[in-house]
Amino acid sequence: MGGGDAGPETLMRAPRAVFLTTALFAVALSATAQVTAPHDRLAGARISGVVFDSVARAPLASAWVQLVASDSAGAAARTAISDSTGHYAFDDLPEGRYRLGFFHALLDSLGVNVPLREVAVRRGRATRADLAVPSGATLRAIICGVRSPRDSGLVVSGATVIGVVREARGGAPAANATVSGEWLEMSFLTTGVDRRRPRLAVTTGANGWFALCNAPAGGTMFLTASRGADSTDLIETPVPADGFLRRDLYLGAATSILVRDTAPRPDSLALPPRVVRSGSGRVTGIVRRAADDRPLAGAIVHLSDGPTARTDERGAFTLAGAPLGTRTLEVRSVGSYPTRRAVDVIDGAPPVQVRLANFQAVLDTVKILAPGAADRHGSGFDVRSRTGLGRYLTAQDLERRGALFTSDAFRNLPGTRLERDTIGMRHIYVRSAFGEWCEPSVHIDGLYMWNLDADEIDGMVSLRSVRAIELYNEATTPPEYQRGLSGCGTILIWTK
Repeated sequence: MGGGDAGPETLMRAPRAVFLTTALFAVALSATAQVTAPHDRLAGARISGVVFDSVARAPLASAWVQLVASDSAGAAARTAISDSTGHYAFDDLPEGRYRLGFFHALLDSLGVNVPLREVAVRRGRATRADLAVPSGATLRAIICGVRSPRDSGLVVSGATVIGVVREARGGAPAANATVSGEWLEMSFLTTGVDRRRPRLAVTTGANGWFALCNAPAGGTMFLTASRGADSTDLIETPVPADGFLRRDLYLGAATSILVRDTAPRPDSLALPPRVVRSGSGRVTGIVRRAADDRPLAGAIVHLSDGPTARTDERGAFTLAGAPLGTRTLEVRSVGSYPTRRAVDVIDGAPPVQVRLANFQAVLDTVKILAPGAADRHGSGFDVRSRTGLGRYLTAQDLERRGALFTSDAFRNLPGTRLERDTIGMRHIYVRSAFGEWCEPSVHIDGLYMWNLDADEIDGMVSLRSVRAIELYNEATTPPEYQRGLSGCGTILIWTK
């Protein structure tokens, strides 16, 4: 938009570096000061304003704002850099007309040209000229919209996800990489529930730029980028309700190590080999309590299919030998709500800052804002237990089984396993739809808690507070508790 009168049609999809004009670009490299006559300097004319990022809805710092006279071919360009609040200014300008624009790495990532703004300066007056990155709605229309045959407007269907794929080592654009996005769609039909996993895939250009059109707005997508043997994790990415998301991805090579289950047990119960990825990356960070911002010691920090570590007394952690690229980081602690986020394992990445909310605080929030989602009395258990699609345990069943902890409910239960990993953590495994062992999703009183291990379940729910437990495989999980692309079953725990 650039702050002028130019409409959206003046923006063009441009997966390359952004140039204001050839003249502006050339003079910006050769001169940053304007030569004026002494009597012109006395005019004291001033142009100032704010550079705004309409996508992030925040001021844009470190933008190179350039100014060149429109009516004087011999005048040199002047350059100012916006400060942390997005402000810039040009002083001591002679009277006349100027062209104004700006450079920023964000524009190259968005893949758009920003039109120049014409500004008239009068002697002795201050002129305000704000500049802006185009809004998400405008970018969405330009990149993915189609022209209506009846008018000049733009019609857009679905959300738009754009970004740049880069090499994790060095940051160079990754050309010819495949970027794909998937999501879960469920249709309730008279014959049952139809579950689909639509998928979009595009190939990056020479500068690594990509755009996925017609994605679901206000939902969750699973993004991944790959090229040959290099790939990112499958990262979970919320798409804003306004239908526009920018997410850069980093490709990195990883060495895969096949870890086999060596514990003696019948072949029918043996766990499948696990692939653990390693590399030369390093992830550091701090885990704190959200309630009081105090360091959280003993939290488990895990990189998907990669290294695992615990936080020290300062809440600090280090994951050495991590695979390079965009990866998924999981952080858990007994009594806290687990979190999962995408991190970029690259050289020079800042430390990761994680704040965990305690479990009680999350439940209180859900009870106030969405009481129907936090089913404190196990509503629906009796109805579902009569269908026979899953396994159902009441408090009386647990007492008869001699359970001491909540996780004991899954000990010696057909179709489940309770196993310790290499660092001593106990995990609950169930059979997947393909017959392999996998970790199910866990819901406590209707609240999704990711894939909790057995120790975390015991820390969150004491046995005496359990009213009922439900266990499903992927095919029989009730629709309201389905997790997209999980590939495994579901555990529902209801408290009294």
